[in-house]
Amino acid sequence: MMTGFLSRALPALLAASLLPGCALTVRTDVNRAAYQPGQCHTFAFVGSFRTDNALRGTVANPVNESRLRAAITSHMQARGVQPVTANADCLVGYGIGSNLVVNPGYYPYGGYWGWGGYWGPYYGGWYGPYVYREGMIGIDLFDAKTHEGLWHASVDQDLYGTAGADAEQRISVAVDALFAHFPT
Repeated sequence: MMTGFLSRALPALLAASLLPGCALTVRTDVNRAAYQPGQCHTFAFVGSFRTDNALRGTVANPVNESRLRAAITSHMQARGVQPVTANADCLVGYGIGSNLVVNPGYYPYGGYWGWGGYWGPYYGGWYGPYVYREGMIGIDLFDAKTHEGLWHASVDQDLYGTAGADAEQRISVAVDALFAHFPT
């Protein structure tokens, strides 16, 4: 009886313990002095990606920009904020970035010869550099009349080397995570 329960419960517990590690890291900031809930009835985008951007061919390509704008528009409309081409209440800025990070390594054991007991001698020392790519998607909301920043949100999401359905899915998940923190 107990063995059957464990065989069914163990995979679920293992999956649940791994989920927090998969969550995206979202950072947000709200200008409480300037932002009033419901002040944005309409919005327009501030601009578009620069064509001379070094990331234009990888993460900040025009297709990903269209995907990001569509996801933002969908979330704004779901909150009752409609897109317009002129005289918007609020302006929306956005960005996609990527950065190569090099962690130089470390000496976890002080760099010496030692005796590993049963396993024999070992050398604790240099672990080489750890190199990884770090990505980010950000959204900013501004008051259209004063140009004062109202809300900023960014999420760690790497789009480098992604295309098609994979890029679309990553952008969608990132924008969902960002708008989960939209001020109300």
